[in-house]
Amino acid sequence: MKSMMCAAVLLVAAPAVAQDVHMEPIKAPDQKGAIPLYPAVSPPADKDEQWSHMQVTLGANRLDNIMVRNVVRPTLTPYLPAPGKATGAAVIVAPGGAFLSLSMTGEGSEIAQWLADHGVAAFVLKYRLNATPRDDRAFLDMMGQRFAAAAKDGPAEDVKEPRATQDAIRALEIVRAGATQYHVDASRVGMIGFSAGAMTTLNAALEGQGAQRPAFVGYIYGPMAAISVPADAPPMFAAIAMDDGLFAKQNFGIVEAWRQAKRPVELHAYERGDHGFGRGLPGTTTMGLLPQFLSWMEMRGLLVAKVGQ
Repeated sequence: MKSMMCAAVLLVAAPAVAQDVHMEPIKAPDQKGAIPLYPAVSPPADKDEQWSHMQVTLGANRLDNIMVRNVVRPTLTPYLPAPGKATGAAVIVAPGGAFLSLSMTGEGSEIAQWLADHGVAAFVLKYRLNATPRDDRAFLDMMGQRFAAAAKDGPAEDVKEPRATQDAIRALEIVRAGATQYHVDASRVGMIGFSAGAMTTLNAALEGQGAQRPAFVGYIYGPMAAISVPADAPPMFAAIAMDDGLFAKQNFGIVEAWRQAKRPVELHAYERGDHGFGRGLPGTTTMGLLPQFLSWMEMRGLLVAKVGQ
């Protein structure tokens, strides 16, 4: 299903399309299993993160998602496969949300659970974000403006959050340090990110060193403009819909840059799916995203060796 991000764009940029919108504040879900990235750091009590349940009807599509914003306690939540199914591979999942929110179900727990069901240890990263208004309407206005600008001009240089990259790098360290506990191979710990989560994943791959760098990356509907790619960049699996309202018009510059650097890269360009299709939009070939990502991992030998079997 589509994520919260897409809903915010249509709410502001094309309100006539949104037939029904409901955003309801909710209590934070049970996060007992979440691993704090910085356990010694206590954020101010008056800076609590905000959770919401959002439902939007857009034509025939129904978007339903749990999202969080104003994250002050970055965490990593494990989704581990059954012992008999574990392959030893691990993937950190980075949800998107324009660095203003995180799509915790459509681009987080649903992705992680699917991977765990298929033998891959998954960890949902709740990373720090840009501060947003605490009022819901003001938040939606801010989100809509950011996405409308991106749809018009492409991602602006000020759409970033360095702390998200720090959190991704820290998450990679934590998973590798706990490899024995999680029954994973420290050399097969990668990341998959969606939109802003794809940008966070990319930054970890470019800035991380050694145990701080993902061994492979899934780059899902992130910006497609060309970048400078290091000679030792990890293998990339890239996916985007050809009707993506934000980044499709950038062509495939980042994929070509990976290829020019002689680094492994695979591209899936779906005819339809728009931006924010998560694990797949029913009725489109984007439903093949996760099976194709898993097949790519298998092709690269990431699912072969067993750990702790």
